[in-house]
Amino acid sequence: MAIGKLLATPGNTRAFKALIVAKYNGVELDSNLTLQMGVDNKTPEYLAKFPTGKVPVFEKPGLNLTDSTAIAYYIASQKADSPLLGKTAEETAQILQYLFFAEAEISPAIALALYPRLGFNTYFKPSVQQGDELLKRFLGTLNNILLDKTFLVGERLTVADINMVCDLFPLYKFLLDKKYRKEIRNVTRYFKTLVNQPIIKEVVGEFVYCETPVEYVPPKKEKAPKKEAAKPAAAEKPKPAAAPAATAAEAAAPAPKPKSKLDLLPKSQFNLEDWKRFYSNNDTVPTAMDYFWKNFDPEGYAIWKVDYKYPEDLTLTFMSNNLIGGFYNRLGRATKYAFGSMLVLGTNNDNIISGYFVIRGQEIPEEVTDAADFDSYQFTKVDHNDPKVRQEIQDYFAWDGPTLPRPCADGKVFK
Repeated sequence: MAIGKLLATPGNTRAFKALIVAKYNGVELDSNLTLQMGVDNKTPEYLAKFPTGKVPVFEKPGLNLTDSTAIAYYIASQKADSPLLGKTAEETAQILQYLFFAEAEISPAIALALYPRLGFNTYFKPSVQQGDELLKRFLGTLNNILLDKTFLVGERLTVADINMVCDLFPLYKFLLDKKYRKEIRNVTRYFKTLVNQPIIKEVVGEFVYCETPVEYVPPKKEKAPKKEAAKPAAAEKPKPAAAPAATAAEAAAPAPKPKSKLDLLPKSQFNLEDWKRFYSNNDTVPTAMDYFWKNFDPEGYAIWKVDYKYPEDLTLTFMSNNLIGGFYNRLGRATKYAFGSMLVLGTNNDNIISGYFVIRGQEIPEEVTDAADFDSYQFTKVDHNDPKVRQEIQDYFAWDGPTLPRPCADGKVFK
Protein backbone atom coordinates (compact mmCIF):
# COMPACT_ATOMS: atom_id res chain seq x y z
CA MET A 1 0.00 0.00 0.00
CA ALA A 2 1.33 3.43 -0.95
CA ILE A 3 2.36 5.70 1.92
CA GLY A 4 1.01 8.73 0.06
CA LYS A 5 1.22 10.67 -3.18
CA LEU A 6 3.92 12.98 -4.52
CA LEU A 7 2.84 15.84 -6.82
CA ALA A 8 5.42 17.64 -8.95
CA THR A 9 6.25 19.10 -12.33
CA PRO A 10 8.05 16.96 -14.95
CA GLY A 11 11.79 16.59 -14.30
CA ASN A 12 11.63 18.46 -10.99
CA THR A 13 14.98 17.71 -9.33
CA ARG A 14 13.55 18.51 -5.91
CA ALA A 15 10.97 15.76 -6.41
CA PHE A 16 13.83 13.31 -7.02
CA LYS A 17 14.58 13.42 -3.28
CA ALA A 18 11.31 11.72 -2.33
CA LEU A 19 11.48 9.23 -5.21
CA ILE A 20 15.04 8.17 -4.32
CA VAL A 21 14.31 7.88 -0.59
CA ALA A 22 11.22 5.76 -1.28
CA LYS A 23 13.25 3.34 -3.42
CA TYR A 24 16.03 3.07 -0.85
CA ASN A 25 13.51 2.33 1.88
CA GLY A 26 11.52 -0.06 -0.28
CA VAL A 27 8.23 1.78 0.35
CA GLU A 28 5.54 2.34 -2.26
CA LEU A 29 4.95 5.96 -3.26
CA ASP A 30 2.28 7.10 -5.69
CA SER A 31 3.19 10.08 -7.85
CA ASN A 32 1.81 12.57 -10.33
CA LEU A 33 4.74 14.28 -12.05
CA THR A 34 2.72 16.14 -14.68
CA LEU A 35 1.75 19.35 -12.86
CA GLN A 36 1.89 22.55 -14.89
CA MET A 37 3.71 25.25 -12.94
CA GLY A 38 1.71 28.44 -12.54
CA VAL A 39 -1.53 26.66 -13.44
CA ASP A 40 -2.18 23.53 -11.38
CA ASN A 41 -0.53 24.98 -8.28
CA LYS A 42 -2.73 28.10 -8.46
CA THR A 43 -6.13 26.39 -8.31
CA PRO A 44 -8.33 26.94 -5.23
CA GLU A 45 -8.27 23.19 -4.54
CA TYR A 46 -4.46 23.09 -4.54
CA LEU A 47 -4.07 26.23 -2.43
CA ALA A 48 -6.60 24.93 0.10
CA LYS A 49 -4.23 22.03 0.78
CA PHE A 50 -0.93 23.82 0.15
CA PRO A 51 -1.36 27.57 0.84
CA THR A 52 2.17 28.52 -0.28
CA GLY A 53 1.54 27.15 -3.78
CA LYS A 54 4.92 25.40 -3.72
CA VAL A 55 5.91 22.37 -5.79
CA PRO A 56 6.62 19.50 -5.08
CA VAL A 57 4.11 18.49 -2.42
CA PHE A 58 3.08 15.29 -0.65
CA GLU A 59 -0.39 14.27 0.44
CA LYS A 60 -2.03 11.46 2.35
CA PRO A 61 -5.13 11.31 4.54
CA GLY A 62 -4.53 13.69 7.42
CA LEU A 63 -1.26 15.10 6.09
CA ASN A 64 -0.33 17.70 3.46
CA LEU A 65 3.39 18.48 3.19
CA THR A 66 5.35 21.10 1.26
CA ASP A 67 9.14 21.51 0.94
CA SER A 68 11.08 18.74 -0.73
CA THR A 69 13.43 18.27 2.23
CA ALA A 70 10.58 17.79 4.71
CA ILE A 71 8.90 15.34 2.32
CA ALA A 72 12.08 13.29 1.89
CA TYR A 73 12.67 13.20 5.64
CA TYR A 74 9.10 12.06 6.32
CA ILE A 75 9.32 9.26 3.74
CA ALA A 76 12.65 8.16 5.23
CA SER A 77 10.96 7.91 8.63
CA GLN A 78 8.32 5.50 7.31
CA LYS A 79 10.70 2.57 7.58
CA ALA A 80 11.52 1.47 11.10
CA ASP A 81 15.21 1.99 11.96
CA SER A 82 15.91 3.34 8.49
CA PRO A 83 19.68 3.76 8.02
CA LEU A 84 18.88 6.85 5.96
CA LEU A 85 18.20 8.70 9.22
CA GLY A 86 21.34 7.52 11.02
CA LYS A 87 22.12 4.79 13.52
CA THR A 88 22.40 7.00 16.60
CA ALA A 89 20.95 10.24 17.92
CA GLU A 90 24.29 11.88 17.16
CA GLU A 91 24.17 10.79 13.51
CA THR A 92 20.57 11.96 13.19
CA ALA A 93 21.58 15.38 14.54
CA GLN A 94 24.40 15.59 11.98
CA ILE A 95 22.00 14.61 9.21
CA LEU A 96 19.69 17.46 10.23
CA GLN A 97 22.70 19.78 10.30
CA TYR A 98 23.49 19.07 6.65
CA LEU A 99 19.84 19.23 5.62
CA PHE A 100 19.67 22.73 7.09
CA PHE A 101 23.00 23.68 5.50
CA ALA A 102 21.69 22.72 2.06
CA GLU A 103 18.35 24.43 2.66
CA ALA A 104 19.61 27.67 4.18
CA GLU A 105 22.92 28.19 2.35
CA ILE A 106 23.41 26.08 -0.79
CA SER A 107 19.90 26.28 -2.29
CA PRO A 108 19.44 30.07 -1.93
CA ALA A 109 22.88 30.68 -3.45
CA ILE A 110 21.97 28.45 -6.41
CA ALA A 111 18.69 30.31 -6.87
CA LEU A 112 20.47 33.65 -6.84
CA ALA A 113 23.32 32.67 -9.17
CA LEU A 114 21.64 30.27 -11.60
CA TYR A 115 17.91 30.88 -11.91
CA PRO A 116 18.18 34.39 -13.43
CA ARG A 117 20.66 33.03 -15.99
CA LEU A 118 18.07 30.42 -16.97
CA GLY A 119 15.32 33.03 -17.18
CA PHE A 120 13.37 31.64 -14.20
CA ASN A 121 13.86 34.81 -12.15
CA THR A 122 14.55 38.43 -13.03
CA TYR A 123 18.13 38.97 -14.18
CA PHE A 124 19.68 41.68 -11.99
CA LYS A 125 23.44 41.60 -12.47
CA PRO A 126 24.54 42.71 -8.97
CA SER A 127 22.33 40.02 -7.42
CA VAL A 128 23.67 37.33 -9.75
CA GLN A 129 27.23 38.35 -8.92
CA GLN A 130 26.38 38.16 -5.24
CA GLY A 131 24.99 34.68 -5.86
CA ASP A 132 28.25 33.66 -7.55
CA GLU A 133 30.21 34.82 -4.51
CA LEU A 134 27.92 32.99 -2.07
CA LEU A 135 28.10 29.85 -4.19
CA LYS A 136 31.89 29.93 -4.25
CA ARG A 137 31.94 30.36 -0.49
CA PHE A 138 29.47 27.57 0.36
CA LEU A 139 30.85 25.11 -2.19
CA GLY A 140 34.28 25.81 -0.72
CA THR A 141 32.91 24.99 2.72
CA LEU A 142 31.39 21.76 1.43
CA ASN A 143 34.66 20.93 -0.33
CA ASN A 144 36.52 21.17 3.00
CA ILE A 145 33.90 19.07 4.78
CA LEU A 146 34.28 16.30 2.18
CA LEU A 147 38.09 16.29 2.26
CA ASP A 148 38.22 12.91 4.01
CA LYS A 149 34.60 11.80 3.65
CA THR A 150 32.77 9.58 1.18
CA PHE A 151 29.38 10.49 2.65
CA LEU A 152 28.34 13.40 4.83
CA VAL A 153 27.47 11.34 7.92
CA GLY A 154 29.06 8.01 8.81
CA GLU A 155 30.14 5.42 6.28
CA ARG A 156 26.81 4.94 4.52
CA LEU A 157 24.52 7.05 2.39
CA THR A 158 21.84 8.95 4.32
CA VAL A 159 18.97 11.29 3.50
CA ALA A 160 21.47 14.16 3.92
CA ASP A 161 23.39 12.89 0.87
CA ILE A 162 20.24 12.34 -1.19
CA ASN A 163 19.08 15.85 -0.37
CA MET A 164 22.48 17.40 -1.15
CA VAL A 165 23.03 15.65 -4.48
CA CYS A 166 19.55 16.63 -5.71
CA ASP A 167 20.19 20.25 -4.75
CA LEU A 168 23.49 20.15 -6.68
CA PHE A 169 21.96 18.71 -9.88
CA PRO A 170 21.20 22.10 -11.54
CA LEU A 171 24.71 23.38 -10.78
CA TYR A 172 26.50 20.44 -12.36
CA LYS A 173 24.14 20.49 -15.31
CA PHE A 174 24.15 24.20 -16.15
CA LEU A 175 26.90 26.15 -14.37
CA LEU A 176 29.90 24.15 -13.17
CA ASP A 177 32.15 23.52 -16.15
CA LYS A 178 35.26 21.34 -16.10
CA LYS A 179 37.48 24.12 -14.76
CA TYR A 180 35.11 24.96 -11.90
CA ARG A 181 34.65 21.27 -11.06
CA LYS A 182 38.42 20.89 -10.63
CA GLU A 183 38.44 23.75 -8.12
CA ILE A 184 36.07 21.79 -5.88
CA ARG A 185 37.51 18.31 -6.42
CA ASN A 186 36.08 16.82 -3.25
CA VAL A 187 32.54 17.99 -4.00
CA THR A 188 32.86 16.72 -7.58
CA ARG A 189 34.14 13.34 -6.40
CA TYR A 190 31.25 13.17 -3.94
CA PHE A 191 28.71 14.13 -6.61
CA LYS A 192 30.02 11.52 -9.06
CA THR A 193 29.90 8.84 -6.37
CA LEU A 194 26.26 9.60 -5.65
CA VAL A 195 24.91 9.95 -9.19
CA ASN A 196 26.42 6.56 -9.98
CA GLN A 197 24.64 4.82 -7.11
CA PRO A 198 22.30 2.28 -8.81
CA ILE A 199 19.09 3.50 -7.15
CA ILE A 200 19.85 7.17 -7.79
CA LYS A 201 20.77 6.37 -11.38
CA GLU A 202 17.48 4.49 -11.77
CA VAL A 203 15.55 7.64 -10.83
CA VAL A 204 17.57 10.38 -12.57
CA GLY A 205 19.16 8.46 -15.46
CA GLU A 206 22.63 9.03 -16.92
CA PHE A 207 23.87 12.43 -15.77
CA VAL A 208 25.25 14.85 -18.38
CA TYR A 209 27.74 17.37 -17.03
CA CYS A 210 28.00 21.04 -17.98
CA GLU A 211 30.48 21.84 -20.75
CA THR A 212 29.84 25.57 -21.08
CA PRO A 213 28.25 27.61 -18.26
CA VAL A 214 24.84 28.95 -19.19
CA GLU A 215 24.70 32.70 -19.78
CA TYR A 216 21.73 35.02 -19.55
CA VAL A 217 20.29 35.95 -22.94
CA PRO A 218 18.08 39.05 -22.75
CA PRO A 219 14.83 38.84 -24.71
CA LYS A 220 15.02 40.34 -28.17
CA LYS A 221 13.10 43.52 -28.71
CA GLU A 222 11.03 43.71 -31.84
CA LYS A 223 12.24 46.37 -34.19
CA ALA A 224 9.70 48.91 -35.30
CA PRO A 225 8.99 48.69 -39.02
CA LYS A 226 10.78 51.32 -41.03
CA LYS A 227 8.56 54.08 -42.30
CA GLU A 228 8.60 54.59 -46.04
CA ALA A 229 9.94 57.94 -47.05
CA ALA A 230 7.21 60.23 -48.28
CA LYS A 231 7.28 60.71 -52.02
CA PRO A 232 8.05 64.29 -53.04
CA ALA A 233 4.96 66.14 -54.19
CA ALA A 234 4.86 67.38 -57.73
CA ALA A 235 6.17 70.90 -58.01
CA GLU A 236 3.48 73.52 -58.41
CA LYS A 237 3.85 76.75 -60.28
CA PRO A 238 4.19 79.68 -57.93
CA LYS A 239 1.05 81.75 -57.55
CA PRO A 240 1.24 85.47 -57.20
CA ALA A 241 0.87 86.48 -53.58
CA ALA A 242 -2.02 88.75 -52.76
CA ALA A 243 -0.23 89.90 -49.63
CA PRO A 244 3.30 89.59 -48.21
CA ALA A 245 3.99 85.95 -47.28
CA ALA A 246 5.00 85.08 -43.73
CA THR A 247 8.58 83.96 -43.31
CA ALA A 248 9.44 80.44 -42.12
CA ALA A 249 10.44 81.83 -38.77
CA GLU A 250 7.06 83.48 -38.44
CA ALA A 251 5.14 80.32 -39.40
CA ALA A 252 3.37 78.66 -36.49
CA ALA A 253 5.15 75.47 -35.33
CA PRO A 254 2.99 72.31 -35.24
CA ALA A 255 1.69 71.32 -31.79
CA PRO A 256 3.98 68.69 -30.18
CA LYS A 257 2.57 65.18 -30.11
CA PRO A 258 1.95 63.72 -26.65
CA LYS A 259 4.62 61.26 -25.53
CA SER A 260 2.02 58.95 -23.99
CA LYS A 261 -1.66 58.18 -24.43
CA LEU A 262 -1.99 59.03 -20.77
CA ASP A 263 -1.15 62.65 -21.60
CA LEU A 264 -4.37 62.81 -23.63
CA LEU A 265 -6.55 62.00 -20.60
CA PRO A 266 -8.59 64.81 -19.02
CA LYS A 267 -6.59 66.75 -16.48
CA SER A 268 -6.83 65.30 -12.98
CA GLN A 269 -7.16 67.24 -9.74
CA PHE A 270 -4.84 64.68 -8.11
CA ASN A 271 -1.23 65.78 -8.54
CA LEU A 272 0.83 62.59 -8.34
CA GLU A 273 4.15 64.39 -7.89
CA ASP A 274 2.74 66.39 -4.96
CA TRP A 275 1.55 63.13 -3.39
CA LYS A 276 4.98 61.52 -3.79
CA ARG A 277 6.65 64.46 -2.05
CA PHE A 278 4.05 64.54 0.72
CA TYR A 279 4.38 60.78 1.29
CA SER A 280 8.17 61.07 1.51
CA ASN A 281 8.18 63.99 3.95
CA ASN A 282 5.41 63.03 6.38
CA ASP A 283 4.33 60.18 8.61
CA THR A 284 2.33 57.71 6.56
CA VAL A 285 -0.32 57.24 9.27
CA PRO A 286 -2.33 59.31 9.65
CA THR A 287 -0.88 62.38 7.91
CA ALA A 288 0.03 61.07 4.45
CA MET A 289 -2.99 58.77 4.17
CA ASP A 290 -5.37 61.58 5.13
CA TYR A 291 -3.82 63.67 2.36
CA PHE A 292 -4.10 60.79 -0.11
CA TRP A 293 -7.80 60.09 0.42
CA LYS A 294 -8.64 63.81 0.49
CA ASN A 295 -7.00 64.38 -2.91
CA PHE A 296 -7.30 61.03 -4.72
CA ASP A 297 -9.18 61.24 -8.04
CA PRO A 298 -10.90 57.92 -8.86
CA GLU A 299 -11.81 59.17 -12.34
CA GLY A 300 -8.25 59.97 -13.28
CA TYR A 301 -6.47 57.15 -11.44
CA ALA A 302 -7.02 53.51 -10.53
CA ILE A 303 -5.59 51.48 -7.66
CA TRP A 304 -4.22 48.00 -8.32
CA LYS A 305 -3.28 45.14 -5.99
CA VAL A 306 -0.04 43.60 -7.28
CA ASP A 307 1.14 40.08 -6.38
CA TYR A 308 4.20 38.14 -7.54
CA LYS A 309 2.91 35.01 -9.29
CA TYR A 310 5.63 32.57 -8.28
CA PRO A 311 6.14 32.68 -4.50
CA GLU A 312 7.38 29.09 -4.57
CA ASP A 313 10.55 30.36 -6.28
CA LEU A 314 11.33 32.93 -3.59
CA THR A 315 14.06 32.14 -1.08
CA LEU A 316 15.95 34.73 0.99
CA THR A 317 14.08 37.96 1.72
CA PHE A 318 16.88 40.18 0.42
CA MET A 319 16.74 38.29 -2.87
CA SER A 320 12.98 38.85 -3.07
CA ASN A 321 13.56 42.55 -2.46
CA ASN A 322 16.10 42.57 -5.28
CA LEU A 323 13.37 41.20 -7.56
CA ILE A 324 11.22 44.21 -6.68
CA GLY A 325 14.15 46.49 -7.45
CA GLY A 326 14.67 44.81 -10.81
CA PHE A 327 10.99 45.26 -11.66
CA TYR A 328 11.14 48.95 -10.73
CA ASN A 329 14.24 49.44 -12.88
CA ARG A 330 12.22 48.34 -15.89
CA LEU A 331 9.34 50.69 -15.09
CA GLY A 332 11.25 53.87 -15.87
CA ARG A 333 8.70 55.05 -18.45
CA ALA A 334 5.94 54.78 -15.84
CA THR A 335 7.55 57.02 -13.21
CA LYS A 336 5.50 60.04 -14.27
CA TYR A 337 2.24 58.10 -14.12
CA ALA A 338 2.48 55.71 -11.18
CA PHE A 339 3.23 55.30 -7.50
CA GLY A 340 3.63 51.96 -5.76
CA SER A 341 4.62 50.23 -2.56
CA MET A 342 5.72 46.59 -2.86
CA LEU A 343 6.60 44.53 0.21
CA VAL A 344 8.43 41.31 0.97
CA LEU A 345 6.22 39.58 3.53
CA GLY A 346 7.47 36.61 5.54
CA THR A 347 10.84 35.11 6.34
CA ASN A 348 13.76 33.50 4.54
CA ASN A 349 12.57 30.60 2.37
CA ASP A 350 8.92 31.40 3.16
CA ASN A 351 7.93 34.77 1.77
CA ILE A 352 5.73 36.49 -0.79
CA ILE A 353 5.88 39.74 -2.75
CA SER A 354 2.75 41.88 -2.65
CA GLY A 355 1.74 45.53 -2.79
CA TYR A 356 -0.38 48.31 -4.26
CA PHE A 357 0.08 50.65 -7.23
CA VAL A 358 -1.72 53.89 -8.06
CA ILE A 359 -1.69 54.31 -11.85
CA ARG A 360 -2.97 57.04 -14.17
CA GLY A 361 -6.10 56.07 -16.12
CA GLN A 362 -8.43 53.12 -15.68
CA GLU A 363 -6.39 50.49 -17.54
CA ILE A 364 -2.83 49.28 -17.12
CA PRO A 365 -0.86 51.44 -19.59
CA GLU A 366 1.85 50.23 -21.95
CA GLU A 367 4.39 52.05 -19.80
CA VAL A 368 3.77 49.24 -17.29
CA THR A 369 2.86 46.28 -19.52
CA ASP A 370 5.98 46.76 -21.64
CA ALA A 371 8.25 46.14 -18.63
CA ALA A 372 10.12 42.86 -19.05
CA ASP A 373 8.91 41.50 -15.69
CA PHE A 374 5.26 42.50 -16.02
CA ASP A 375 4.06 38.96 -16.74
CA SER A 376 5.51 37.78 -13.42
CA TYR A 377 2.98 39.91 -11.51
CA GLN A 378 -0.79 39.73 -11.13
CA PHE A 379 -2.47 43.16 -11.30
CA THR A 380 -6.01 43.33 -9.84
CA LYS A 381 -8.03 46.55 -9.82
CA VAL A 382 -9.59 47.26 -6.42
CA ASP A 383 -12.54 49.32 -5.18
CA HIS A 384 -11.15 52.30 -3.27
CA ASN A 385 -14.53 52.78 -1.54
CA ASP A 386 -14.29 49.43 0.26
CA PRO A 387 -13.21 50.12 3.88
CA LYS A 388 -11.25 46.85 4.01
CA VAL A 389 -9.36 47.79 0.85
CA ARG A 390 -8.62 51.25 2.24
CA GLN A 391 -7.20 49.76 5.41
CA GLU A 392 -5.05 47.34 3.42
CA ILE A 393 -3.73 50.12 1.16
CA GLN A 394 -2.82 52.11 4.27
CA ASP A 395 -0.97 49.15 5.77
CA TYR A 396 0.94 48.46 2.54
CA PHE A 397 1.89 52.13 2.19
CA ALA A 398 2.96 52.21 5.87
CA TRP A 399 4.72 48.80 5.72
CA ASP A 400 2.88 47.83 8.89
CA GLY A 401 -0.64 47.06 9.99
CA PRO A 402 -3.22 44.39 10.82
CA THR A 403 -4.13 43.48 7.23
CA LEU A 404 -0.63 42.41 6.17
CA PRO A 405 -0.82 38.60 5.81
CA ARG A 406 2.74 38.17 7.16
CA PRO A 407 5.32 40.37 8.89
CA CYS A 408 7.03 42.85 6.57
CA ALA A 409 10.67 41.89 6.03
CA ASP A 410 11.54 44.55 3.46
CA GLY A 411 10.13 46.52 0.58
CA LYS A 412 10.56 49.29 -1.96
CA VAL A 413 8.51 52.32 -2.96
CA PHE A 414 8.11 53.21 -6.64
CA LYS A 415 8.06 56.97 -6.98
